[in-house]
Parts: sequence; structure tokens; C-alpha cells
Amino acid sequence: METFHLLNFGCRASQADGAGIKARLITAGFQETGRVEECQIAILNTCTVTANSDAEVRQVIRRIHRANPDCKVLVTGCYAQRAPEEIARLEGVAWVVGNSHKHTIGELLSHVGGAEAEVASESQGAALLEIQKVPSPAKGEASRVLVGEIAPDFHFVPASADDRSRPTLKVQDGCSAQCAFCIIPAVRGASRSLPPGQVLEEVRRLDEAGYPEVVLSGINLGRYGHDLTPRLTFLNLIERILGETSLRRLRISSIEPMDVGAALIRLAAGEPRIARHFHIPLQSGSDRILRQMNRRYWTRQYAERVLEIQEWIPNIALGADVMVGFPG
Repeated sequence: METFHLLNFGCRASQADGAGIKARLITAGFQETGRVEECQIAILNTCTVTANSDAEVRQVIRRIHRANPDCKVLVTGCYAQRAPEEIARLEGVAWVVGNSHKHTIGELLSHVGGAEAEVASESQGAALLEIQKVPSPAKGEASRVLVGEIAPDFHFVPASADDRSRPTLKVQDGCSAQCAFCIIPAVRGASRSLPPGQVLEEVRRLDEAGYPEVVLSGINLGRYGHDLTPRLTFLNLIERILGETSLRRLRISSIEPMDVGAALIRLAAGEPRIARHFHIPLQSGSDRILRQMNRRYWTRQYAERVLEIQEWIPNIALGADVMVGFPG
């Protein structure tokens, strides 16, 4: 039985992806180990939102290779999608699997020995398949790179608590906002949503398993349902979860300012099953910088949203993201 060690980097949606990878590998017969020195395969589920994120991943790869030279490293996630050849040239890296094929990792590792192309073709479609071997002078063996275009499909990842009391359920992926500072649309693709029936089924499963709380996450959560037919909204989804399941508590992950409308605020104020928490990215307190960032609100609008939330939910916990040093 092969052993693996999984390291996650980045946002809640990425953490949810990592929990799904772990669950699939265990189902496929792999055994998880908490020590990288003991594993045969190390999986790095990466972020690429900053240069520091990329540098941290490279540093971890080198550290793993020094501690366990026989370990084969598989790098996946956003950094793998953005710069696969850069990663493939690092010592110790055996596979680079982009977000386009992240859902095939369980099959890929179960068919090690040359069947990667067959696995990926069956799962993703030959038109999206790109397999190559990237040689490196510093390495004795070439890395296999599996990266293609991001498909318009939502690849469902069953939620897993992963040693936490509140599992994260990813209901939306990708982003179409095109903020000037953000690479995510290029590495995650356009916004796409998990159909509400599957969301409800998964929430019921987690509720029946005894989890007291579920966190809804996504890359641009407030855009949930805009790609579905018939078109839905994130508010519609929350109302259905509250009305059609017995889940004890629902928590909303990060959501954009203009997606926190009056109806959502009033629902959260009057529904005790919704956690008293909003995380609303601000990014800048300057209207000029917000325009350069291609953000779709003014500081006045952001302040109005926050004051309205505070008025309706006085004991609310509020979080925000603020970026400094934006080059313009």
C-alpha cells in the first residue's frame, strides 16, 4: 500500500479541493501519513495568488526532496496550472497536474506506469488533454505534466471535515470578474456552479453524519447560479438549504461587497441557523485605486453595506481583505 502526504496552500476553496483529493486517494487504497519523511508520494495543492505563494511552494518541494530523496512529488492547484514547466524542472517533482485535471489525481496515481494519457482522456476529453515530459539537467528522470484548458464543467468534490468540526462545501468555482491584480480567472476558469440538487444532497449527508456546521465556499461565491439553467442566485441557494435540510448551522465564506444585498442581510439577521459572520473583501480604501483594480464598487458603497449589516446584526463578526502596494 503506497503512502502519501498532502499539503494544502491557499483559500477555503483550495482547502476543500485538497480534502477531496485526500478522500479519493484513501478510497483508492492509498494510506495517508503525517510525516513527509515516510511518504512515497507527496502532494502539494498550491496557490498562486502572490509571488510569495509560489516561492513557498518551491521551498517546500526542495525541503521534501532533501528530507526524503525517494519521495515522488505531485504538484497540483493554481500554481501548477499557471507555471507547470517551471515546477517540473525542480528536483523531486514527478508530476505536475493543473486545475484542469486535478479531479483525475486518484485515477492517475492508481495507474502509475504509463496510463496517464488514457486516464485523463477518459475523464476530461481528448481535446483538453496535454501531456508532456519536461526534462531537467538536474534530474535523472523527466516530470510528467498534465495541464489543459479549464473545462466549463463543475467537478464535484464531496466535502470532508479533514479533522475539523465544520467541513467546507465548495459550491462554486472560477471567476469572471477580471480584477486587474488577480490571476485566478486564468487558472480557475470562468464562474461555474454546482447544481442545487447536489448541494442539498451533500448538505443532508453532512448533517446526517453529525457535523454541526457546514461552510459554503467558492472562488466568487456571490456569482453562484448565474451560469445555471434556470438561473439562480446565491440567496436562492441559502433559502433552499434552510428550507429543505435540517442543518444546524450554515456559514458563508468570503463574498464580494455587491453580492451582500439587503435580502441576504435581512435573512442572516432573522435566521439563527446562519452564522453571525461575513467576510467581505475591500482591497483598497481609495476610489482611484479601486478603479485601477477594476473593482466594481466605490468605498461609499462598501461602507453602506457594512453599516447596514451592523444595523441589522449588531453582534456580527466582520472580516475584510485589504491590499497594500498595488502598483497601478
